[in-house]
Amino acid sequence: MTTLVRHMLANKSDVHTVDPDDTVLEALRVMADHNIGAVLVMSGGALAGILSERDYARKMVLHGKASRDTLVREVMTGAVVSVTPDWTCDQCMALMTERHVRHLPVVEEGRVTGVVSIGDVVRAVVREHEFTINHLEHYIMSGG
Repeated sequence: MTTLVRHMLANKSDVHTVDPDDTVLEALRVMADHNIGAVLVMSGGALAGILSERDYARKMVLHGKASRDTLVREVMTGAVVSVTPDWTCDQCMALMTERHVRHLPVVEEGRVTGVVSIGDVVRAVVREHEFTINHLEHYIMSGG
């Protein structure tokens, strides 16, 4: 049993985005309104970057910048690490660990179809482990 990104996206709602010329305050409002830790930055229908709570803390707060006066393009991460719907949760976990990211945009045929977070990936891994444990317990109890 291997959970694919497409399975993780099945229970998720819309992708929340901002424009590079929006203010960071507007982006923070989107994150707060939807209880999410990052928003995708889209420009002309294309993925231009991602703005996360980590970007905000490290590039805004530590430098004394004002959210109301700073544009998303000034602090977003432009080199976005993405995956396709056919990636497994284990592959996502490895990539997130290697690249130190907590959100992965999902891109299929050049179009953004969703975002998976570290929370989504951990939940999928835990479900897989629970399934394996239950299967092994059943096997042991049935006498092999």
